[in-house]
Amino acid sequence: MKLIYCVEDDANIRELLEYTLQQMGFSVRGFSNASDFFQALSEDLPSLVLLDIMLPDRDGMQILKELKSETQTDSIPVIMLTAKSDRMDKIKGLDSGADDYITKPFDIMELISRVNAVLRRCESKQESDSISYREICLDRNSRRVTAAGEEIVLTFKEFELLTLFLSNPGLVFSRDKLMNKIWGVDFEGETRTVDVHIRTLRQKLGACGEYIETVRNVGYKVG
Repeated sequence: MKLIYCVEDDANIRELLEYTLQQMGFSVRGFSNASDFFQALSEDLPSLVLLDIMLPDRDGMQILKELKSETQTDSIPVIMLTAKSDRMDKIKGLDSGADDYITKPFDIMELISRVNAVLRRCESKQESDSISYREICLDRNSRRVTAAGEEIVLTFKEFELLTLFLSNPGLVFSRDKLMNKIWGVDFEGETRTVDVHIRTLRQKLGACGEYIETVRNVGYKVG
């Protein structure tokens, strides 16, 4: 049975989530603050975290960054729950490693569908631990990347982009497709986010950055 942690300070919302998820066959633990959540993490790791942004003792974005910065927890999928609806808030959360972003008020069955979708996506990623392409080597478990023998440090989304490209050499990805696959949602008019990440990824890869090719009027590919 998959374990889900729900970090939400609104007792009514938290209890609704706990009850519904339990009815859907999940094991659930609810927390009203970050301190209790991190204490539980030291005892048992969940399959997924539902994380509110506005918490009494810690900002949800800060919690997300802490989760993604630790080897033990960086692979745990996170769905953000928040009353904030601004697009840039969503992009900030997704760039920091969130797997999805749901704005309150939400339909409880839609949330369940998204939980299942994120879990399926994460299970499908349990493939080969390492990928190599020419002088680029990538390890999924350690999230370590080397280019021409030099280790480089990537952000969460840069790593996900590189993993997608290296797993599909020669396949062209449109900006919309990349936005959907890496950020998990469609952000109409925000595909410039993809271009910015591709540019910084190329810069970090140095000479190997030329392997990421621009396909004019279409998108990007490696090959």
